Amino acid sequence: MEKSTKTSAFITLISVFFFWGFVAASNDILIPVFKENLHLQQWQSQMVSFAFYVAYTVGSIIYFFISKSSKDDILNRIGYKNGISLGLLISALGTLLFYPAAQMASFALMISGLFIVGLGFSLQQIAANPLAINMGDPNKGSQRLSLAGGINNFGTTIGPLLVSFAIFGTISTNTTASIENIKIPYLILGLAFIIVAVIFKFSSIPNKIVQTEENIDTKTHEKERKMAISYPQLWMGMIAIFVYVGVEVSTASNLPEFLRQHVGITTDRVAPFVSLFWASLMIGRWTSSVGAFNLKKGTKAIMKFLMPYLAFAVFLIVNKIAHHDITPFYYYAFVIIMLILADVLSKGNPALQLIIFSSIAITALFIGMLSGGMVSAYAFISVGLFCSTLWPCIFTLAISGLGKHTNTGSSLLVMMIMGGGIVSLTQGALASDNLLGIQWSYLVGVCCFVYLAFYGIWGYRKKIIHS
Repeated sequence: MEKSTKTSAFITLISVFFFWGFVAASNDILIPVFKENLHLQQWQSQMVSFAFYVAYTVGSIIYFFISKSSKDDILNRIGYKNGISLGLLISALGTLLFYPAAQMASFALMISGLFIVGLGFSLQQIAANPLAINMGDPNKGSQRLSLAGGINNFGTTIGPLLVSFAIFGTISTNTTASIENIKIPYLILGLAFIIVAVIFKFSSIPNKIVQTEENIDTKTHEKERKMAISYPQLWMGMIAIFVYVGVEVSTASNLPEFLRQHVGITTDRVAPFVSLFWASLMIGRWTSSVGAFNLKKGTKAIMKFLMPYLAFAVFLIVNKIAHHDITPFYYYAFVIIMLILADVLSKGNPALQLIIFSSIAITALFIGMLSGGMVSAYAFISVGLFCSTLWPCIFTLAISGLGKHTNTGSSLLVMMIMGGGIVSLTQGALASDNLLGIQWSYLVGVCCFVYLAFYGIWGYRKKIIHS
């Protein structure tokens, strides 16, 4: 009975991961719509990502200072599932702003709505990530978070397609869309937030988690640290989250402009390409999540091969239903082989996975910058494959051994999601023709992955997490 309860609670928990992905990926469809209707420059259109992801930082800062001023952690006081329910209601409030914003064609009001949605997501993230790691064997925490991330990326896969259909109507024939078209989809999304908030309130998800503290640095035997930020794995992990979310969001949000300029893909046809980027994260996370299950060695090897192609099949089927031409994407099946090999080589070790995946992502970015046509498109999209498991790897390394500081550490990590806004804004600015141009602006991503590889090397040498 206890196992059944844990399973049902975990299934309920990962539903919020779906929402995070759905909204985040849908922003990439809003960006070109806003740009065309409101006559924005590329860097101005990136304010969509900036407002949404900086909200995570603001929300985390609010959480941090309220917890410090009251001398009692918010989630320890109100409970984890109550915190998630509250976060969902805050996000629902943000979606309501889209209606008046669309009527007034107000870009400022629209990004204000996204900002409030992001505030709600920040509280949800602070609660949900430690819950996912602790709802079972701690040694499989990163794989469990990968499984939740796989659901997140199911949302990122279908989000752009559903939002495109809602905005453009019959996607294959319309090339423009009115701002008015966004009103109803986001009102429906707000209603969904409210329904799930109620479900969470009455679910079997625990309000408390058991937290343990351990000494990470084996060379010293110091007393319990007084501040979360004094743990090196945490503050280095904060930088890692910043650049990881930054490169993931920036790669996707600048992708439509790159496809328009260098591959000849118009705005109304960009959705399946954006969808494939986010589906790539789903493919990677479904592959990694196999490690969360107690399977025989032979069965696990088979599943490691089948799961990524099952996820890829989901992408193809969803796009086929949406009446997109999926023939250009068949060759991507060969790119997935590289992901499978990288996952096997990482041996389930979060630090080693950071090193291997970051190194391959750097290679993919250089291929994208040095080539052209669909080869460059595949290369940039494949970055999603090698971003796929970095969040659980970083999060698991960063909060390991924090003990009573776990919630504070989680809030500090979520704070760094602002990297999604800042890095994408930076790349958008460098993408202008008189600077790097859209193709070579992806050098920003290379810098991000270099740090991620460094953090992985540091974590591997310190042996923070053993496979």
